[in-house]
This record gives sequence, structure tokens and C-alpha cells, in this order.
Amino acid sequence: MLGLDLQTALVGRDVTALGRSDLDVTDLDAVKAAVAGHDVVINAAAYTKVDDAETNEDAAYAVNAVGPRNLAIAASALNAKLVQISTDYVFDGSATTPYAEDTTHSPISAYGRTKAAGEDFVLAENGERSYIVRTAWLYGKNGPNFAKTMLKAATARDTLSVVTDQVGQPTWTVDLAAQIMRLLDANAPVGIYHGTNSGSGSKFDQARDAFALAGLDPERIVPTDSSAFVLPAPRPAYSVLGHARWAAAGLAPMRRWHEAQAAAYAAGVFESA
Repeated sequence: MLGLDLQTALVGRDVTALGRSDLDVTDLDAVKAAVAGHDVVINAAAYTKVDDAETNEDAAYAVNAVGPRNLAIAASALNAKLVQISTDYVFDGSATTPYAEDTTHSPISAYGRTKAAGEDFVLAENGERSYIVRTAWLYGKNGPNFAKTMLKAATARDTLSVVTDQVGQPTWTVDLAAQIMRLLDANAPVGIYHGTNSGSGSKFDQARDAFALAGLDPERIVPTDSSAFVLPAPRPAYSVLGHARWAAAGLAPMRRWHEAQAAAYAAGVFESA
């Protein structure tokens, strides 16, 4: 999802785009060979099956921790920059104000633990040339799409129950890809940045906004809480990430999530195939 939008953002540049069938990021020798000759590496590979990771943590760790370590080792040997995509799941969601970039890890799921380990490896192996870009609640044309799911469900059901107790920042992959390019083009100071659309809202808010964009009655979305949807992996209840690092680097944060979702709707991202 993000990888394809990154390719679009990188049109006109000399880029090698490798998918899972092209490169096993858990194979250090293969990673070294793939990274050779490049001055920037962007790692959008991840084991993102959050619930599955609870019973397959070793597999998730291989992709989310060993993979970034291998890429960092390979990038370090070439003095290359590395952009590691990370997640709000490195935090436990107990905060009540946006998480600062330097907040200590506190994951509550296997997925979160493996992504936190990946961050640590990147900083240890290539910290002086690496960006960690944490994101959250991603949606895009080529991947999971909460708003599209809601709009599709609206054709079959009069009302939809959506949780109000999960708060975060819906983030369009097109906006994130563009922000990563700004980060690199500005030669910004290395470190941790939070790559999410600005503002905050609950899943309930996001669904209602999607309905309004589609000309549907938002009142058809009714509130519930997470107890109605018991899942193997715990979700952070509060996933709002702070954006102070962008200002410190002289860069504007990403636009507000409402604006991004409206632009995504206009671009047909939520239409059924």
C-alpha cells in the first residue's frame, strides 16, 4: 500500500522497487546485495497481521526487527540513509495527550514489540544516518481501507456500530509518501518523526466523516466500544502522535486528517472495484 504510493512519489528518480518476491529482508547477504549502489533505502516492508502476530511472534520479529537490522547494517556499510517505517503500536495507548517523538516504548502486543525492536536495531546499527517515521491508521487505494469498508457495508445495512474509544489519526498513504520525500529532499536532521495526518478522531468520527463525504446520513453510524469487538491483540486506545519534530526541522506537518480523507474520497480511493 505505502510502497506503491512511494513509487508514484518517486517518479522521475532512479529507484529500485523490490517486493516480497524480489527480496527477503531477513536474509542479510541478499539485503547487502540489494542495497549496494544506493544512497537511500526506504523500508516499507512489515509483518502487519497484528492479531496473527500474537501466536506467530517469531515470524513477525524476523520481518519487523531482523529485517530492519539487516537493512541498517547494509546501509551503514555504504554510508547510505535509511528510512524505517514504524508504528503507533510501539506505545501502549494509555496517554491522554499526543505522544512525543522521544517517548519511551511501551508496546502491549507482539506486533508492537517487534516494531519497537526494529526501531532499536536501526538506531544501533545506522542511527547517524537513519529516519524512523512512525505512522498510524493507514489507508490507501492499494491496501486496507476502513472508510471503503464502511461505505460498502452501508449498501447492506441501515446502521453500523463503530467504536468511539479508539482515538487516532487516519493517515492517507499518498500524504505519507509525499512527506517522506520532503524529509529526504530537505536533508532534515536524522531521528524520529511522526508521519500521521494532523488532528485526531475516533473510528466513529472517521466513519461518520466518510458517510458525509459520500452523501450518506452520518446518523446511520452508531456508537459502541471495543468490548463489542474482542480481538487476539490489544489495540492502543489512544494513538495520537505529536508532530513537534517537523517544526524543529523547519518542515510543516501533514495536513489534517479530515482534509486528507476528503481528498482521498475525491480521488476515488474509497470506491469499490
